[in-house]
Amino acid sequence: MDVQILTQCLELMGERCADPAPLVFQRLFAENPAAEALFVRDTAGLVRGEMMAVTMEALLDCAAGDAYAVNLVEIERVNHEGMGVSPEVFDTFFRVVMAVFQDILGPDWTNEMDGAWRRVLGKFPHALA
Repeated sequence: MDVQILTQCLELMGERCADPAPLVFQRLFAENPAAEALFVRDTAGLVRGEMMAVTMEALLDCAAGDAYAVNLVEIERVNHEGMGVSPEVFDTFFRVVMAVFQDILGPDWTNEMDGAWRRVLGKFPHALA
């Protein structure tokens, strides 16, 4: 059921915002200013776009039964630490994505959506910390 709710949320997002990545990273950098320097070479936003795509795939996978997502996120947490991203900053990303989606959907963000996002993010050990 959560996969259907997240899919509905993504569809609504697509109607309102063709690319939420700039908003997600703007908020991420506002909360973690040092993180912006890590993207200095991503002038076209390709890395950020890829991160958003992988994040959405991981969320949907986790909602559908978690074939790989939890392990992928834990591996990426370690990989990102090797690139200079502290685990604490990495851990904020999923929460930031959820918050931006909630902001964009405004009154159309339902309790059902909120619950689905929280259940899915709760499967990632550090995402709601």
